[in-house]
Amino acid sequence: MAHMLGAERLHLEFPTRVIFDEVTVGLNEGDRVGIVGRNGDGKSTLLSLLAGRMEPDGGRVTRRRDVRLAMLDQADTVDSSLTVAQAVVGGIDEHVWAGDPVVRDVIGGLLSDIPWDGIIGSLSGGQRRRVALAALLVGDHDVIFLDEPTNHLDVEGIAWLAGHLKKRWPRDAGGLIVVTHDRWFLDEVCNATWEVHDRIIEPFEGGYAAYILQRVERDRSAAVSEAKRQNLMKKELAWLRRGAPARTAKPKFRIDAANELIENEPPPRDTVSMQSMAMQRLGKDVVDLIDITVKFPATEHSPAKTVLNDVTWRIAPGERTGILGVNGAGKSTLLNLVAGTLQPTSGTVKRGKTIKVAVLTQQLNELKAIQNDRVSEVIGRQRSSYVAGGKEMTPGQLLERMGFMSSQLSTPVKDLSGGQKRRLQLLLIVLDEPNVLILDEPTNDLDTDMLAAMEDLLDSFPGTLLVVSHDRYLIERVTDQQYAVTEGHFRHLPGGVEQYIEMRKKQVAADADNVGFASVVGGGDSGVSTSNGSGSGSGGAAAKNAPKKPAIGGAELRNAQKELASIDRKLAKWQQQIVELHEKLAVHDQSDYDGLAALSTQLQKLERDVVEHEARWVEVSELIEG
Repeated sequence: MAHMLGAERLHLEFPTRVIFDEVTVGLNEGDRVGIVGRNGDGKSTLLSLLAGRMEPDGGRVTRRRDVRLAMLDQADTVDSSLTVAQAVVGGIDEHVWAGDPVVRDVIGGLLSDIPWDGIIGSLSGGQRRRVALAALLVGDHDVIFLDEPTNHLDVEGIAWLAGHLKKRWPRDAGGLIVVTHDRWFLDEVCNATWEVHDRIIEPFEGGYAAYILQRVERDRSAAVSEAKRQNLMKKELAWLRRGAPARTAKPKFRIDAANELIENEPPPRDTVSMQSMAMQRLGKDVVDLIDITVKFPATEHSPAKTVLNDVTWRIAPGERTGILGVNGAGKSTLLNLVAGTLQPTSGTVKRGKTIKVAVLTQQLNELKAIQNDRVSEVIGRQRSSYVAGGKEMTPGQLLERMGFMSSQLSTPVKDLSGGQKRRLQLLLIVLDEPNVLILDEPTNDLDTDMLAAMEDLLDSFPGTLLVVSHDRYLIERVTDQQYAVTEGHFRHLPGGVEQYIEMRKKQVAADADNVGFASVVGGGDSGVSTSNGSGSGSGGAAAKNAPKKPAIGGAELRNAQKELASIDRKLAKWQQQIVELHEKLAVHDQSDYDGLAALSTQLQKLERDVVEHEARWVEVSELIEG
């Protein structure tokens, strides 16, 4: 395979530490490389060096002369003054890009819910991120660098991106380097892994599962002193070999070695023992949602909406459930019912007398009151010992288990990194000993090692665990069953995440068949949709080739012009209201679920109105133009 780019004897030093020392790596045609390592060890820096955006202090970066390279940063680099269309396809004529199946696939996969003529500055952070990713993927590049591309993508979006990258180039062509904490994505896309640690880059064959196996073998053969870390990796390997019901692809190499490594490793969770502990703490009743319906009343900007319709869910002691669904489907509403922060419109909520619910939110609210305290002071207020995994441990030992070093105990909470705050937040919640734990996107700001440590801690949690996450690996790893919130109903998924993705594909296809094909046109349609929901159908050029309606005149023309002017005024007004609502959502108290739901409902109604009136704008414009 031909060499595409690489680094030779790379050295990079910051004022306080050395990042890389005598590092040599290379990327050949057909390589799909995943980069893993602890936060701060230099993963993103490596991408910047290889892309030529940073100069090393020593060594050199080489690139074949004809190689075309593109890179997706973590930072938002899209010009806020552009429209979505300008940012993605630039000045390319519509009939050109609409006739390209790759461009249609990218737009349909990433931007189907984003207004095509919307201004970048009016979009949310997640939408801007998807626009940037789409703009990169529509280009013709030999090498692509992606820095955390799965951020702001849901389970379906991540599955789409993996599929796109797998078929983007022929097997022995193109090159990909991706930094991500999404371990399912690494396994699905990558054929090699680079671990960045201790000033070096260590290469491994295969994706995440293969990397774990080789790393355990490396640590064992070197007889390193990191016994705790090694045992954690072996436990992770044990789960990978046993696998979740929906996981069909497993490492096909070194099966004997893998079995030898895990033959004495117990199952990740002792289900019988955990349920027994949960029964003692919880009793027989946890939370029963019986014939639940939740309706949000009509407001000035939105009609009444039924979020959940006749849902029944009886939560068992020790149950470990993952909940999937698109944004706005009602996942948070369902969990608010369980937590007791929301009452249903109709139906019954029965709560066990002994339940103690804790919710791990995305906002780190639990740390606000202690942000000026040192970590050691916070931990010192806890009980002297806890039982975790059948062993008695002090809070300090649990802190070490979550990746904190002794030198960090004197650090004020406010000075911790995002990942450290996230781990401390989880630990404090667990130390409060709830028996029902709700996790809302718990993987934010955590690297792969810390995700494994968090999952290890959750393995020993004896109570009921409910998880909402876009991290497919986490869902399969820490939960025993999955449910989907879809179209107001709560549906069990015996086939796990894979069944959910297939179900969503069918729903999108059915919706497209019912609504009909909506093309992207210069007048400002809301996006691209296709008959199969993947963006692989006909482009906007097909609609433009349709025969035009006869021209109009007289009173009919004047009425059409008045209607067009009226639509223009409404669209301008609604776009401003949408921007204001995004700002309100950003500053609103994130623990005020009712207020957030009301604002989200207003936003969804406005966005629907914009889509409908933009479509009408196109129809009236074509009528006037004849």
